[in-house]
Amino acid sequence: MTDPSRRSESPTVLITGASRGLGRALAGALAAGGSEVVLVATRPQPLADAVAEIRAAGGRAHGIAADVADKEAVHAIAGQAAALAGPLDVLVHNASTLGPTPLSLLLDTECEQLERVLQVNVVGPFRLTKAIAGPMVLRGSGLVVHVSSDAAVNAYPRWGAYGLSKAALEHMSRTFAAELEDTGVRFVSIDPGEMDTDMHAAAMPDADRSTLARPEHVAALIARLITAPSSVANGARIIAAELPP
Repeated sequence: MTDPSRRSESPTVLITGASRGLGRALAGALAAGGSEVVLVATRPQPLADAVAEIRAAGGRAHGIAADVADKEAVHAIAGQAAALAGPLDVLVHNASTLGPTPLSLLLDTECEQLERVLQVNVVGPFRLTKAIAGPMVLRGSGLVVHVSSDAAVNAYPRWGAYGLSKAALEHMSRTFAAELEDTGVRFVSIDPGEMDTDMHAAAMPDADRSTLARPEHVAALIARLITAPSSVANGARIIAAELPP
C-alpha cells in the first residue's frame, strides 16, 4: 500500500503501455521522484523487467499483464491496481498501436485493422477511465493523461488509422474535462513529439534516429507536469517540447 504521508507529494500513478518506450521511461522517472507506479502492458517478460529495474533503483512499482483493448480485463486492471497501490491519483493512457505496418492508405486498411486500432487507442482508454475516474470523482481529485500525437491534428498520408484514433482520443479527453469540470478531476492530452522508440521505427524505418527525442527526456518533462497538475488547464492539449526544461 502507498504510505498516506507521501500521497500529497508523490502521486500514485497507473501507466498503460509501460513495458517499453515512453511508458517505461515515465514510470521510471515518476518512481525516482517518489511516486508509487503501476505498470500495465501486454507482454509479461518486458513488463517484469521494467518493474524489476525500478525496484532495483529503490522505487515502488507493480506490474499488471493485461491488454487494455480487452473488455474483460478493464475492471480487473482497476481492481488489481487499487489492491496493489491503493487509490490512484493519476491515470496515464500511454498504450497505443499504429495498426498494420508498413503503414497503409485508408483505402487499403481492412475494417478489422481499424477496429483493432480504435479498441487499443480509444475504446480501451474510455473503459479504463470509466473504471478509475469514478473513484477519483468521489475523492474530489485526480488527473487523467492521454498520450496523443501531432497526427491527431494533422492529416498525414498512411497515418490514417492511427491519426483518427488519436483525434478521437483527444476529443474524448476534452469532453470528459467539460463534463467533470467541477469535480476536481482534470484531463489533459500530451503530444510527446517524435521519439526514438520501437513504434517510431516500425512506422518510419528509414528515419534518422539521431534527430529524434529520447523517451527519457520526454518522460522527465511529463513527470514534472504530472506532479504539478494544477499548473495545467483542464482539457488542455500540451506539446511536450514546449514544456519548461
